Amino acid sequence: MDRLDGNAIAGSLVDVFGRDMTTAIGTCGQCGRVSPFAELAVYLLSPGVVARCPQCDHLLIVIVNRRGTACVDLSGFAALEEPPMAVQ
Repeated sequence: MDRLDGNAIAGSLVDVFGRDMTTAIGTCGQCGRVSPFAELAVYLLSPGVVARCPQCDHLLIVIVNRRGTACVDLSGFAALEEPPMAVQ
């Protein structure tokens, strides 16, 4: 199983949140590491995706598609900050 970074799920995150989330900041609920989603350790598994803390390997995000609906679990985070708004 190949480890990718958070950019690998940028499209899935846009589908779920309606905007680019790779610059959103998350705090790991296990070790407290604060980092952007782009730095997460991502594994593309059937039938979904998991993202783990790159420091302690704690499970942070699970995304699965069920009958055309994305089901997302973000419970591994202690805190989340929205990404900055894009300047147009």
